[in-house]
Amino acid sequence: MHETAEYQRLNAYQEREANWKEWGPYLSERAWGTVREDYSAGGAAWDYLPHDHARSRAYRWNEDGLAGISDRRQYLCFALALWNGQDPILKERLFGLTGPEGNHGEDVKEIYYYLDSTPTHSYMKMLYKYPQRAFPYADLVAENRRRGLHDFEYELMDTGIFAEDRYFDVFVEYAKATEEDVLVRVTAHNRGPEPAPLWLLPTLWFRNTWSWGYENGPMDDVPGKPSLHAAGDAAWPTVVADHPVLGRYLFRAEGAEGLLFTENETNNRRLFGTPNAGPYVKDAFHRALIEGERDAVNPTQEGTRAAAVYQREVPAGGEVTIRLRLTRQPDAHPAQRPADEPLVRPAGQPSPEALRAPFAGFEKSFAARRGEADAFYAAIQAPGLTDDERRVQRQAFAGMLWSKQLYYIDVEQWLDGDPASPPPPPARQRGRNRDWRHLNNFDILSMPDKWEYPWYASWDLAFHCIPLAMVDPAFAKRQLILLTREWYMHPSGQLPAYEWAFGDANPPVHAWAAWHVYQIEAATTGQADRPFLEGIYHKLLLNFTWWVNREDEDGNNVFQGGFLGLDNISLFDRGSALPMGGHIDQSDGTAWMGFYSLGMLQIALELAREEPVYQDLATKFFEHFLAIGRAMVRVEGRGHALWNEEDGFFYDELHLPDDSIVPLKVRSLVGLIPLLAVTVLEPGLLTRMPDFERRVRWFLHHRGHLAEQNVAGIDRPGEPASLLVSILTRERLRSVLRVMLDENEFLSPYGIRSLSRAHAANPFTLRYRDETFGIDYQPAESRSGLFGGNSNWRGPIWMPINFLIIEALRAFDTFYGADFQVECPLGSGNWMSLAEVAHELARRLVSLFLRDDAGRRPVYGGQITLQQDPLWRDYLLFYEYFHGDNGAGLGASHQTGWTGLVAVLLQRLGELRA
Repeated sequence: MHETAEYQRLNAYQEREANWKEWGPYLSERAWGTVREDYSAGGAAWDYLPHDHARSRAYRWNEDGLAGISDRRQYLCFALALWNGQDPILKERLFGLTGPEGNHGEDVKEIYYYLDSTPTHSYMKMLYKYPQRAFPYADLVAENRRRGLHDFEYELMDTGIFAEDRYFDVFVEYAKATEEDVLVRVTAHNRGPEPAPLWLLPTLWFRNTWSWGYENGPMDDVPGKPSLHAAGDAAWPTVVADHPVLGRYLFRAEGAEGLLFTENETNNRRLFGTPNAGPYVKDAFHRALIEGERDAVNPTQEGTRAAAVYQREVPAGGEVTIRLRLTRQPDAHPAQRPADEPLVRPAGQPSPEALRAPFAGFEKSFAARRGEADAFYAAIQAPGLTDDERRVQRQAFAGMLWSKQLYYIDVEQWLDGDPASPPPPPARQRGRNRDWRHLNNFDILSMPDKWEYPWYASWDLAFHCIPLAMVDPAFAKRQLILLTREWYMHPSGQLPAYEWAFGDANPPVHAWAAWHVYQIEAATTGQADRPFLEGIYHKLLLNFTWWVNREDEDGNNVFQGGFLGLDNISLFDRGSALPMGGHIDQSDGTAWMGFYSLGMLQIALELAREEPVYQDLATKFFEHFLAIGRAMVRVEGRGHALWNEEDGFFYDELHLPDDSIVPLKVRSLVGLIPLLAVTVLEPGLLTRMPDFERRVRWFLHHRGHLAEQNVAGIDRPGEPASLLVSILTRERLRSVLRVMLDENEFLSPYGIRSLSRAHAANPFTLRYRDETFGIDYQPAESRSGLFGGNSNWRGPIWMPINFLIIEALRAFDTFYGADFQVECPLGSGNWMSLAEVAHELARRLVSLFLRDDAGRRPVYGGQITLQQDPLWRDYLLFYEYFHGDNGAGLGASHQTGWTGLVAVLLQRLGELRA
């Protein structure tokens, strides 16, 4: 890895020697329908700026486009627009249903794949499948609106739009000749039986920073308005892009028929019936091409939005290719960057030959970058992987790297409005995110899904960082650090959840992620980044204190937690007040705090290797964990606990206003999360920490009633004892695993379900006064509207929790060893060590994506085209979650974020085989 050209680029970037990340896939797939763009009174983000407005309305905060890129501050953007001669609108961005339109919430209705990317984006490749018939916008909306929660979603494939292979495979590839010299190649294959027309409009534009009433732009960093104008000749029409901060870029379009220009400004006349600021507005290219309004574009060929036009007839089975180049002019250097940005001196300049003959050396550079991408991944991927496993892993990495996006919001500006815009409704000051006025984000962040979730989510992002650390540890570390910075973290210590509700409580997994990223980097590079670990640890101390002060309502170390990211796993929306009053003591909420405590303990012990003072903090978190663990199995003076001895499982407890307590006997992940809170303190570590060891021994001796249930010791011949710190004793571990490894309960052929299959025949119901609340096994999409209906934890398989369960089993195995055997599956007569169980669960999870003996990938279920067609079957989608029985992909289709963990599981399996 260290010898590859891509690794050298990463290193040069980190050393501030070259700006290889200046350009990347930082453009969103969807900026419409987001909270940032919502200025309504009631927070109806989907309605305020719908898809129909997107082509005509200038965005305030972020831009979007098809297969697009931008510079890291998104001043200048590039994306592809298409028209097949049939569509009612120009295809400039991906279409999908809003939350209220979809029968299971928002849902992208396009087919596209992220196929490749290096960490510096020196090479990238994406595929968009574009139908040749008119895109069925109205049909998709109407049919999905007709369907209900119990129905399947109506997808683009279901419309018949791809019948007879009448579609184009449009491949968009990027290769960087230098840091700021980007080569673009678009290849459109006609898969149909007849020639078909295709218009390609590669589009360049500036993010609108000038329409909001600020002299130097909203961030006080862009004085004046940027401009585009035409230059060049017939061989390669050229757009000159001048920006007061970015400098001058030249955009060359080889063989284009012409150039179109307009302004990136709102068409008020179309949307609101009011006058436009000028004659040329954002939707001009659509109007000129599709509606025939030739005067919609600027005849002087200048503006802030430009497109090259290619009109092609693509023969049946044939292809067309266009080549483009975006190059910064040599004498136009960018302005000084803010001190906090980890970058860099002015970038390397294009060669004189590239300026005189812009497409000379084009193919050579592309071939070089592709080869360097291959070399980079060949150096990373475990030697024991099969070809299919390598394909899956590389596309998982590609999806994660393509899902980086500039995320920009200043909540104070968003709440108060802009000088040149009408003031927001007064209700906004009492509405969404009003307590987060300090939050001011302007960074490249890893998104869960750039269409369905084009905003960061704190617990999603923590999981993203594990596979990202395998290819770009510096980026993974910065992601984790950013959420703890003062312009993200609330003054109270809370981490922001996501823009729909920054104040939601997500599971506290940040310490776990920081520890694992630290370990991954040390293992792959040979260098442990102690300053990173120490810096984030101090911020996490603030966050831990927030959790303790805010979420332990009764002060007995049993936590309520709130929403906790598991959406509808409960009978109730746990993020809101209960309909009958009272509160829920959460088994998972309390276990997450134990999990958090152990993460902080591990980091403290690592830091104590060089600074013994951290042994004090290690002791604090050791004691804190024991108090939490004790509370889960015995609540002093109240005669009950979250652990149910009769069932051998953990449950939530409902505390009613009359002080009565009702156990919620639902077999769900709520009862498996306690499994995750485990760590092993090896004897060598304890020997090096004499103060910590002395305090632990004192605590075990003098506070044994707290420790007896949560600390186990084992003596190895000739060695001192190691310690297992866990919520589960040996007996409770066996009891929980007996339920988890039962195929009639949690164990699926493809991983661990989020709800026991036993609830299919035996739903859990609770009757309170005149209301009945129930929960049953739902292996596919949610049949409950609780929490919006676009997520389901009532049966499907979720990758992140499965990953944590595998990690926990491996930790238990390091303590108990091969002598601790469990039956897997239950009743099979097949006995395994915990390491073998972990391996078996990992095998089941990765099999979701791999071809089986019949050549089928479980992730694609019964979709024959995706299973058998050679033009489809090897392109992978990384879904949000998976059918609890057959493994079919569900939810967001490009949620590579946490589902990208499959790349880590594959790596470990490959290493075991090697």
